Amino acid sequence: MLFSDAMAGPAETLVAELRDYPEWRKGRARYGVWVAPIDDPALLDYVDTARRQLADLIHPSPRRQPHLTVFVCGFHGAGNRNDDFSPQQLEHQLATLLRHSSTACDLPLAGLDSFASAAFIPVGDPQGRLAGWRQTLGETSREVRQGPYVPHITLGLYRVRVSAEVVRERLAGVPPSTLTLRVSELHYVTYDASDQLGALDTLHCVRLSGDMHVRE
Repeated sequence: MLFSDAMAGPAETLVAELRDYPEWRKGRARYGVWVAPIDDPALLDYVDTARRQLADLIHPSPRRQPHLTVFVCGFHGAGNRNDDFSPQQLEHQLATLLRHSSTACDLPLAGLDSFASAAFIPVGDPQGRLAGWRQTLGETSREVRQGPYVPHITLGLYRVRVSAEVVRERLAGVPPSTLTLRVSELHYVTYDASDQLGALDTLHCVRLSGDMHVRE
């Protein structure tokens, strides 16, 4: 549910408790996700500006690189649980991406919106390019997901509880960006599963010309 939906959206924010969740990790160390990294200085500046304007509402996250999540894989290199992601599954995804060669594209951005848990910049997919990458990745692996996929750039998890009215007013106070998100690479990244806002470590980089560069 989104705060932009005044009828069915959340009534208030959900405060994030930043801690380790051993009952979720079950001893597993790293979590794997496909992302589109953001390296455009102008867009990074916009993300920083939006975060500063919402700083009293959201947790700071200086170590987590801004990105667009494309596909959530699960616990990297783990075993046989439903949310594990094996090396074989990763190899299959890489091979499938390379067979479906694609080119770089620009994805439009919209005015700020929010889940109950996090404020974000919505990302559009008018040509279905993002949907195509997700379909390709899903051909060999089931995505770990609890709700519908909403393309977005996360600004921050909430650290205080405020009403929907306050959230909508604050989000509306941040002017929409006229920029686009240029996607020329897809990165398979992992992060420390005990650290919700830890840095992303790129293991594989697929250039959308169809070439692949692997960084281990």
